[in-house]
Amino acid sequence: MMKQTNNILGLAIAVSLVSALPLNASASLDDLSSAVSSGKAYGDLRLRYENVAQDNSADDANALTLRTRLGYTTGAYEGFSAGLEFEDSRVVAGENAYELPGPARPAGYTVKGKSVVADPETTELDQGFLQYQGENYKVKLGRQVLTMDNHRYVGHVGWRQDRQSFDGASLQWSPTEEFSAHYAYLGQRNRIFAEQADIDSKDHLLNLGFETGIGKLSAYAYLLEVDSANHNALDTFGLRFSGGTSSDDIKYLYTAEYASQRAEAGSSGYDADYFMLEAGAVLKGVTAKLGYEVLGSDDGGYGFSTPLATLHKFNGWTDQFLNTPTQGLRDIYLSVSGKLAGGSWLVAYHDFAADDSATSGVDDLGSEIELLYKRKFHKHYNAGIKYAMYSAGDAAANKVDTDKLWVWVGASF
Repeated sequence: MMKQTNNILGLAIAVSLVSALPLNASASLDDLSSAVSSGKAYGDLRLRYENVAQDNSADDANALTLRTRLGYTTGAYEGFSAGLEFEDSRVVAGENAYELPGPARPAGYTVKGKSVVADPETTELDQGFLQYQGENYKVKLGRQVLTMDNHRYVGHVGWRQDRQSFDGASLQWSPTEEFSAHYAYLGQRNRIFAEQADIDSKDHLLNLGFETGIGKLSAYAYLLEVDSANHNALDTFGLRFSGGTSSDDIKYLYTAEYASQRAEAGSSGYDADYFMLEAGAVLKGVTAKLGYEVLGSDDGGYGFSTPLATLHKFNGWTDQFLNTPTQGLRDIYLSVSGKLAGGSWLVAYHDFAADDSATSGVDDLGSEIELLYKRKFHKHYNAGIKYAMYSAGDAAANKVDTDKLWVWVGASF
């Protein structure tokens, strides 16, 4: 299926390029050459150390990896442009004392008995696309990075060294300043675990946005399906409103979101809801937010799922809840952030509980404290340090105390 998808995309790109040529072939070739040569090359490097310590039999993990991303985007020709980007992740100085998660393990992988760090060594085509830009719309065909709203349902998982991208076609349309529409069809999910874990799919993503004077209202439908012989579907419909307003020296922030989900696997079907409320304020450069997020459960048998999301961004940096437990998840969180010494800092706290404690017999799912400081240097350089400490709750939740530390430096050009 993957080869067939790539062949179809390649043929479509070739047909589009040929159809874009005007009758004056000589002039068109000169213009095309100028568009290609007037493009922009770019690169991004991130060297990161990650330490994971867990209260279980696994030894502490230590990983030092370098992610290199190199790309080129052409100039425009008759509205058309193209982009090509490669990504590589390598272990540095032999510091690979960590376990890969199951999906990232290649054939013949030897288990090390270490804690997991989800950064496999890999070299991949991260993006390769043809794009057409019209007056109020943009069409993109090929391998591409996609995000929608706040990454809760569709994101690039940029925190990991192997970023998530998708093979397919997307359309962005903005007929007015207030209204926008974003649709995408995905034939393959290129996940963060290297090529062996990529998934053929038949996904339809639709997100509509309307800007009001006090915030943005979004309506979405994400219809996901793995391309396999087994019947499966994950359909999510929802509404989101997020914005802010100012009064005197204070800016008030607010977000509300609700979604319903239907999951089908074979002859089984489950229904679950999503709910989120967040309020915040900005005063003298300090931002405080209080939120309540619920990923619902279907009577303890299924937990609300967001498989295309930038999951590390939500429900704790130690990644305890990348897969929502069947009893669901309630997350009450508080964060305070601001500026310091040319950079930015953040302190956050999460309190986790089961959405359906009566059926599962599990209630307390633990808590987490998070600390972050990062800053940029001389425009092209950046560095940061980040720490998260998870304290486990009920033993039946199958979680253990976990500490994670990250230190990184980066450069972009």
